[in-house]
Amino acid sequence: MQLEESVCFYPWIGDPKVIHYSLSAFQNLKTPAQIDHWFAATLRDEKSINLGIYLQETNALIGYAGLSNLSATNQSGEYFILIGEKAYWGKGVGTAVTKEVLTLGFTTHHLNRIMLTVSESNVGGLKAYTKAGFVVEGRLRAACFRNGLFHDKIVMSILKAEWQQ
Repeated sequence: MQLEESVCFYPWIGDPKVIHYSLSAFQNLKTPAQIDHWFAATLRDEKSINLGIYLQETNALIGYAGLSNLSATNQSGEYFILIGEKAYWGKGVGTAVTKEVLTLGFTTHHLNRIMLTVSESNVGGLKAYTKAGFVVEGRLRAACFRNGLFHDKIVMSILKAEWQQ
């Protein structure tokens, strides 16, 4: 991704439906300048791999995904994804991207474990992660506050030995 692509994030982060299950930081980003600052810091993060999700036909950016909190010592990282263009929700994009990022993490970056957290009410996310091979490890009780309510986050992971290409 390139710095000038931060403009794609303006409508996404401004849409409560898009960011409902996403980073808590997104809940506080209100202006283009704040989004640009977050985006620039994200691209500079040496412990993260940030990848754009592009349409093959038009090369339009529709989201981003990658791995954060990379640990060479523990050979681990944390998966994340945001599909900002709602027209591509429920079409298998999340599952396909997740599988690609797992391949990158386990082969190129030699990770042994990739984990994620997902809101328990994010049924689509849970389905996509399960399809990609993630298994439930546990629950973080009342770990997320959205729309005036607390809800649990589900911890999932996949180990290299469990991963199927």
